[in-house]
Amino acid sequence: MQNFQNKVVIITGASAGVGAETARAFAKQGAKLVLIARGQQALTAISNELDKVTEVLGFSADVCDTSRYAAILKEAEAHFGAIHILVNNAGYHKRGDVEQNKPSDLAKMVEVNLSAPITLSALTLPYIQKHKTGAIVNVGSLAGRTPLQGAATYAATKAGLRAFTYSFADEISDPNIHIGVVSPGPIDTGFIMSEIDEVEDIVFSQPMSSAQQVAQAILDVAAGKSVEISLPKSGGRLTMLSYLFPWLRRKLRPALYKKGKKAKENYRQREIKKSI
Repeated sequence: MQNFQNKVVIITGASAGVGAETARAFAKQGAKLVLIARGQQALTAISNELDKVTEVLGFSADVCDTSRYAAILKEAEAHFGAIHILVNNAGYHKRGDVEQNKPSDLAKMVEVNLSAPITLSALTLPYIQKHKTGAIVNVGSLAGRTPLQGAATYAATKAGLRAFTYSFADEISDPNIHIGVVSPGPIDTGFIMSEIDEVEDIVFSQPMSSAQQVAQAILDVAAGKSVEISLPKSGGRLTMLSYLFPWLRRKLRPALYKKGKKAKENYRQREIKKSI
């Protein structure tokens, strides 16, 4: 898939942050959009913005409501005549140690970050296979590449999503259907910045990516350039080493916390200045 002109792209969590930037990036390349998000107001805003560029269908829905999603797929295909790409971007993170979280919040992370993308991928694949070309891109995390204390359940869901992606990619025999995952570290969006005081210091030991950079990586994976893209690249290498050599992770942890704490304070001060 060399370009996305007239391709029909479904994006979950599309109303803000990475989801909205991904929608903008696909729109610039001439794709037609099916945007899904829970918040109607923000969804309407991004839909109205991009409706000036391309055709857009917006649906306010919970990705965990599979019956609703099945109906959206039918309506999208009836409207556009095809579905080519799914971007599983919607996510949920309740920060803190496992013992500090309610069981309902732990379950919700599993449902939104892992169960929903698996189910949505299974529901969407037959539509993509009709046209023998397309992609399914999952938005993972560097946290899914190595254990992360203070985010054990979140890391587990993203590790599971990454494992699912690689296994699913091996199952698909059609070389024109690309299955892949984008694994970013911290992203400069409200997903992190609105909760900066609750984010583990070690998260900020890696350079923050912009939502635009992550969106471009999603397009690259959808185009079949790679099964996985990690952002930043240095973070991908570090998480691989820390996974393969647990002793190295434990040894580096104090230094990474110190580095992250300093970077976190710089980001906090930046946000304060922006609000003045």
